[in-house]
Amino acid sequence: MTLLIIIIVIALIFDFINGFHDAANSIATVVFTKVLTPVQAVLWAAFFNFVAFFIAKYIIGEFGIADTVSKTVLPQFITHHVILAGLIAAITWNLLTWYLGIPSSSSHTLIGGFAGAAIAASGFQAIHVGVITLIIAFIFAAPIIGLIAGTLVSSLTLHIARKAKPHRADKWFKRLQLVSSALLSIGHGLNDSQKVMGIIGAALIAFNAEYAGEIPHWLQLTDIHDMHDWVPFSCFTAIALGTTAGGWKIIKTVGGKITKITPVEGFASQLAASITLSISEALKVPVSTTHVITGSIMGVGAVKRLSAVRWGVTINLVWAWVLTIPVSIVFGIISYYIFSIFL
Repeated sequence: MTLLIIIIVIALIFDFINGFHDAANSIATVVFTKVLTPVQAVLWAAFFNFVAFFIAKYIIGEFGIADTVSKTVLPQFITHHVILAGLIAAITWNLLTWYLGIPSSSSHTLIGGFAGAAIAASGFQAIHVGVITLIIAFIFAAPIIGLIAGTLVSSLTLHIARKAKPHRADKWFKRLQLVSSALLSIGHGLNDSQKVMGIIGAALIAFNAEYAGEIPHWLQLTDIHDMHDWVPFSCFTAIALGTTAGGWKIIKTVGGKITKITPVEGFASQLAASITLSISEALKVPVSTTHVITGSIMGVGAVKRLSAVRWGVTINLVWAWVLTIPVSIVFGIISYYIFSIFL
């Protein structure tokens, strides 16, 4: 049971790190358009990260992305050592990319680390090929959907506001950015908190399958859909607290280096990203908030003119995205072998 508790604590630490690593994406444009200060922005985002729990619990009524993530590795190959090694690998890569200011995906880092540890333990037969293929497909699909949504929302927004005076338009869209950033933060909370829920759920199911003694009620779980409320509540809380820690290096990359952002464009990119995250939630596919908001900003910039997008920065980001899962798998394999020596 001690190992299970350690896994839950480390999973929540990862969720916290995800908060300051990825949540910057939902507030980058608000900060760069000077709608909010960095401190105000992270508190705003953190609040709506937590609000997402109540939306998932009482409006959507399920945690579909958590179910998908828990199936990355086939149930018979899930052990606590595999989960622990995967988490350590994911945290290591996340902290490294955060330190370097690279907006990589915490989602794919977690999934890659989990899969890598399982491969080290049981070979490629351990991973669910269908789930992994779907997740990899959305590495490319999510930013493309975000780009299309960004293009459409930006075009529609500019058409509606075409007769407005620039100063008046900026004033209104700065206010609307508060709404769009809140929606994006809700989307981020819904998507990313559930990934850690899936890992904790998989650990609880493995524990219940292996442990022969009497299990406390709050740790009992045989089906991911019957998860006790403390799991999602703690996951959404951890990511909200992590958001308050900020992530200024990544804010600078996402908010300012891809294309210059005005309040109108900030509103359009955030709204487009929140729509894209809603689509992924409906499809129960874990996607990267980083990929989605980057694609949306590119779409908004391209409406202005193609040269407004700094394609050199974008290409570097794409390389980081593509390499995240393979590198995380390698980290997961190494982590598992290290743990197998000491545990």
